[in-house]
Amino acid sequence: MNKVVVGAQWGDEGKAKITDLLAQDADLIIRYQGGCNAGHTVVANNKTFKFHLIPSGILYKGKTCFIGAGTVILPEYFDEEAGGLIKEGIDLSGLKINPLASITMPYHTEIDGFSESKAKKGKIGTTQKGIGPTYTDKYARIGLKVEDLYDEETLSEKLDIILPIKNKTLKEVYGLKTYTKDEVLNLCKKYAEIFRPYVCFDWQKVLEDAKEARKNILFEGAQGVMLDVDYGTYPFVTSSNPIGGGACTGSGFGPKMIDEVIGVAKAYVTRVGEGPFVTELNDETGEKIREIGHEYGVTTGRPRRCGWFDAVTMRYAVLTGGLTSVAITKIDVFDKFKEIKLCTAYKDIRDGRIYKNYPTNVFMHKYLEPVYETHEGWCEDISGIREYEKLPQNARKYIKRLEQLLGVPVSIISVGPDREQTIFVNPQ
Repeated sequence: MNKVVVGAQWGDEGKAKITDLLAQDADLIIRYQGGCNAGHTVVANNKTFKFHLIPSGILYKGKTCFIGAGTVILPEYFDEEAGGLIKEGIDLSGLKINPLASITMPYHTEIDGFSESKAKKGKIGTTQKGIGPTYTDKYARIGLKVEDLYDEETLSEKLDIILPIKNKTLKEVYGLKTYTKDEVLNLCKKYAEIFRPYVCFDWQKVLEDAKEARKNILFEGAQGVMLDVDYGTYPFVTSSNPIGGGACTGSGFGPKMIDEVIGVAKAYVTRVGEGPFVTELNDETGEKIREIGHEYGVTTGRPRRCGWFDAVTMRYAVLTGGLTSVAITKIDVFDKFKEIKLCTAYKDIRDGRIYKNYPTNVFMHKYLEPVYETHEGWCEDISGIREYEKLPQNARKYIKRLEQLLGVPVSIISVGPDREQTIFVNPQ
């Protein structure tokens, strides 16, 4: 079975743990979009691993882990992450980079930082890792790909086209330093050495062989559906497509290669950065969720905004993300809650209109308030439970209600950060 793991909210849903679990049965794991703006945490063998670019399936020996063509790679960050895993004794022999992946250059991070620092209205809240500017250049057809580093003639010709455009923009739009061709060539030599052990120039054969041998393939996304550049809370989004369909464009496999799309969602909702968030809690309850759930960004360290589960955005995620089932994480955070609220619709405070489908015009969200159901909590520790039937009745009621609202089954329930703290519902 080939499976896609998709964030079903605004990222930080616990995708790395779910990916790590499913990677046990996968032969090939492909990270298909995003860059080091993602932060994935895996707890294994009493150790905590934090991933940004490298697929979290790398913790298993004998797996092939691809950084796909749809990703953007900040070379220094990749080098640091790979070096840290090597120091921990992790074998990176199965790690491969698609040569069509895009490279984040220093001027991309400089532009990103400048844009965010100078923004007043309309601030996006990016991680300032150069992701947006890298994708901008990719779609403007003036970006560099990993394969360019290993062909001097191609690199030279491309830089003759790229640098006049970039330098004009850097100087006249941003007031930033410009780059000489020699400076960039020297950087590219350094980057070529960083990537050399991992670049897979025969990636087509690797994918063809996996397809022919009917190997199990796991597609790993970053961020979440509500941050998708086309379907998310635009413009407060990432610069790529985390949705299930993005797995095809970012990996090199077509849609017929996908059997399941698993959307990962917390039992509540969090968001980092700017943008609308109808169920956000700016009170003691929000702070309680943040502290119990340790809701601070892996990449930025920023406190995450917290709120009750939003079934309106999740139904939208099921549709646009192509979800066939949902993995619910961090439900154990509610162990000490007497009551749990669940948003089933939005109400427009201007005219009383009720929205059960997600309104895509995010600039009117300031007029929306959540319509809640209240559910009884279970007030007991569920972190040691491994079978669905042994969950407290109220926890099972909450899960069943989610299934009713979303129209897809809950296939996985996480009751803690460790691999073992997982319940597979109706395992095959």
